[in-house]
Amino acid sequence: MTRSENAARPARRKVDLTRFAWLSIAAAITTITLKAGAWALTGSVGLLSDAAESVVNLVAAVVALIALRVAIRPATERFLYGRAKAEYFSAAVEGVMIFAAAGVILVTAVERFLNPRPLENLGWGLAISVVASLINGAVALVLLRAGRTHGSITLRADGKHLMTDVITSAGVLIGVGLVALTGWERLDALVAFAVGVNIIVTGIGLITESVSGLLDKALPDEEHEVITEILRRRMDGTVTFHGLQTREAGQEKYMNVHVLVPDDWTVKRGHDYIDGLEHELMEAMPTLHVLTHLEPISDPASYEDIPEAHVPIHGEEKTGLRPPEACDDAGS
Repeated sequence: MTRSENAARPARRKVDLTRFAWLSIAAAITTITLKAGAWALTGSVGLLSDAAESVVNLVAAVVALIALRVAIRPATERFLYGRAKAEYFSAAVEGVMIFAAAGVILVTAVERFLNPRPLENLGWGLAISVVASLINGAVALVLLRAGRTHGSITLRADGKHLMTDVITSAGVLIGVGLVALTGWERLDALVAFAVGVNIIVTGIGLITESVSGLLDKALPDEEHEVITEILRRRMDGTVTFHGLQTREAGQEKYMNVHVLVPDDWTVKRGHDYIDGLEHELMEAMPTLHVLTHLEPISDPASYEDIPEAHVPIHGEEKTGLRPPEACDDAGS
């Protein structure tokens, strides 16, 4: 059997995404200043909770910067596959930080509900908070788009966090505005409490996604379709495939598949076929690492090492595959 792993491939260039982390840091510093000023003017616990979440944004952005710097480092003798999974740690840390912020907000909200206080200078406070929300919203859209484009969970997590901040700010603004209209001061605390609960939900989502990545979650269905379509096109009656497995690690994507070829092929012919296959796959998905396993198509042993969990390629069941001769005998 012959294994080929991206031989003679063009060098992959990892994309440096740290500029997006710096953008997030700048946005966090700006919004902390604005929201702290709004809280100082009004005394609103809702606006204080909003400012507290921006402090978490800053810490998370710094952690994201560190993770992105680590993830882009090249492979070494100690880390043979690189450090792409560092991004998942960043998302997990951000999720934990969100829980911490939510705890502070919930405690403060309960205290203010029990001891309500009048709000002041609401007009200026709300105006400043709106400006801060617009900044966060714009940066969140940039981060989410970049995260999807480059397959970065760190940027997606940071973008989701900032978008949650925007939603939080909108809720706070509505709550504080209603306090101004109704004079019911405890409404400010109730809005802050709702904000805290919403932040916890976001934190759970981020931690779940980061854990899935650390546990080698498979590629999304749409990317499986790209891979299986290429494999199906190459099935010409003499060559077939099975045992497709995939995983992702940050920006990097990995797949391995068994390539079953005629028994009389030479090693060179098999290698040349696999080389062309890997080139085609990597052209379709530039960050994909391909590992192929060459097997003789009519040898029953080739069908005994199919992984228990794998992606169906051509509508077959995941178990019970047999060599062509066995299938012909069964049908006669």
